Amino acid sequence: MPKTIRELADELKVSKQTIQYHYQRLPAKNRQKDSQGTNIISPTAEKIISDKVAKPLVAKNQQTGSKKVTKTSKENNDLVATLRREVEDLKAQRDKQLATKDQQISSKDRQIDHLTKLIDQQQQLQLTTVAENKQLKDRVQKLGGLFETSKPPQNRQENNKREDLNKNRIDKAWWHFW
Repeated sequence: MPKTIRELADELKVSKQTIQYHYQRLPAKNRQKDSQGTNIISPTAEKIISDKVAKPLVAKNQQTGSKKVTKTSKENNDLVATLRREVEDLKAQRDKQLATKDQQISSKDRQIDHLTKLIDQQQQLQLTTVAENKQLKDRVQKLGGLFETSKPPQNRQENNKREDLNKNRIDKAWWHFW
């Protein structure tokens, strides 16, 4: 089906002037006009023009593409190198932080060991003190018993009388009458 210059230009994504240029250079037998005098491109002419327009575009795109690829490859290589350096820096920072943390942990372990020893010592001292206190209480009781038995009986009787008087006074206190 025949096409207009504009339709072919849109299809090939080139300017209308490019199609017009190639159309005018076609042999006369391949150029046609419709009843209104508009240039019509036959399928044969379309093939010829497409080949002429497409080849330079492909070559141009290949050149541009290779330049883009080269430029993109260089940019990618730079980017990859930058990212690798950043990764190495981050790894170094991580290793440094881990080493610091390891030192802190070992320091805390030493502190815990020291405090555990101090607690053990304190508990041993406390047990020793309790045992000594018990021994002292036992001695005081023994000495108290010896002291009581060594008092003359008269003193014991006086102490008992005093205790009885104190009880009587408490029993006869005024508040007991109410």
